[in-house]
Amino acid sequence: MAAPMFPANAHRHDPYRTFKFQVLIDGQPVAGLRKMGALKKTTEAVDWRTGGDQTHVRKLPGGTKYEAITLEQGLTHDPVFEQWANLVNNIDGDAAMSLVNFRKDIVINVLNLQGTVAISYHVKRAWVSEYQALPEFDAGTTNTVGIQTIKLEHEGWDRDDAVSEPSES
Repeated sequence: MAAPMFPANAHRHDPYRTFKFQVLIDGQPVAGLRKMGALKKTTEAVDWRTGGDQTHVRKLPGGTKYEAITLEQGLTHDPVFEQWANLVNNIDGDAAMSLVNFRKDIVINVLNLQGTVAISYHVKRAWVSEYQALPEFDAGTTNTVGIQTIKLEHEGWDRDDAVSEPSES
């Protein structure tokens, strides 16, 4: 017998949607967040042979690498991306950069259709490695939205086990 997909909501059969999510930076939701890249990690496979069995290659887990996360925000007056990027690299030089505050723990929440947090992850020690302040502009298009982008390097994540499946009606 397969494990239930949703223990608190046995009537539910559909997985969570990818359009209901929020990212918290410094405890505040990012305004106008459009898209977020996947949480992904890869563990290197290390080949290993024993002296008594040279014909078989065994695989051992090596180092784990966490892929960068890209966040896309609609162009607004919210300065969160730019302020964070400026903590890492600032046009005013080294004195304007913050070696203390440029790394941040962020929270990623998956929401159910009612907008309640269903799953939550804490991303550790993230920092901005790439920042796009303005998109490419084109006067020939009238139905596009301006997007700002940051790319976050980080040192892994943990699922918040305190967040349990919300009951749905």
